[in-house]
Amino acid sequence: MANFIAVQGYRERIGRIFRDRLHPLYIYDDNELNRKFRFHRQTIMTLSDNLAIDLNVTNRNNALPPVLQVCTFPAIFLVCIKQFRIHESTACRIVRQVSLALQRHMNEYVFSPMDAASIRLTKIKFHDISGFPNVIGAVDGTHVRIQAPTVDEFVYVNRKGYHSLNIQVVCDANMRFTNCVVRWPGSTHDSRIFRESGLGVAFENDEMPEGYLLGDSGYALRPFLLTPFINPITHEERRYNNVHSITRSIVERTIGAWKRRRKPYAASQNLQPHRTCAVVAATMVLHNMARNLGLPEIENDEDIDIGNAGQRNEHIEDNNGRAIRQMVANAIAN
Repeated sequence: MANFIAVQGYRERIGRIFRDRLHPLYIYDDNELNRKFRFHRQTIMTLSDNLAIDLNVTNRNNALPPVLQVCTFPAIFLVCIKQFRIHESTACRIVRQVSLALQRHMNEYVFSPMDAASIRLTKIKFHDISGFPNVIGAVDGTHVRIQAPTVDEFVYVNRKGYHSLNIQVVCDANMRFTNCVVRWPGSTHDSRIFRESGLGVAFENDEMPEGYLLGDSGYALRPFLLTPFINPITHEERRYNNVHSITRSIVERTIGAWKRRRKPYAASQNLQPHRTCAVVAATMVLHNMARNLGLPEIENDEDIDIGNAGQRNEHIEDNNGRAIRQMVANAIAN
């Protein structure tokens, strides 16, 4: 009887069952891949190969291959959970891993060339926009919405009333990011972010190439950072403001193109600030990759919050900056 009971109570162990996952490169054509993941087939494959070591993929537990992880990063909560049969927690973990992997390659894609030939070409391209001389970049800030943090929640509330990070970006005339600062809470003023950034310190210490950054009236006027005349009176001042606005608008177009390309990553607004920073930095790497490859911009008719227009200048204008601005205004008008 005891033997019989033992046999009756025995249950054979059932092995784990792994569900087949659909592979995006097999089920989507080129147009669908570009629409869903913002990149073409070959680019996705190349990116997957480049990140394979960083993603540390193993053969245990039916681990996701790099290609699927790279595709999951922009597709989180949009297509991957249902169509790729990936659990939400797994998708969140992949977003974290791919963000950090891309962030490790930041200096390879987001940088400002320092050699004389590249700087001269940058100045020529900026001058071709509207005739503003000696420009090496345009700077602006933009907000990225985040989940309300549990620590110091109030400092993340921006002037528009929602929680955000205030991101500083600098771009070139090809709409590529050359510098970014991704760490400040939404209530921080643009001028402070620049003043305390590594780039701002480098300009103050004469460690940057000779040339001007263009910023809006939210920034302090400096010999290397030219802003508009607040109340233009003369023909030269009005002409300067017009050319300045046209030339500086490149950074607003760059931010718009980046935000349209990063729209699938909108789930980052549900993340805590430190995790959002990694995702934002990763999407800037992807933006520059797209620009380097000559990929078309993403068309989107929805309104996108671009720059931080409307911020008041917190600082008294620098006298040397005033003199240089007036000199440039006279040169533009002649």
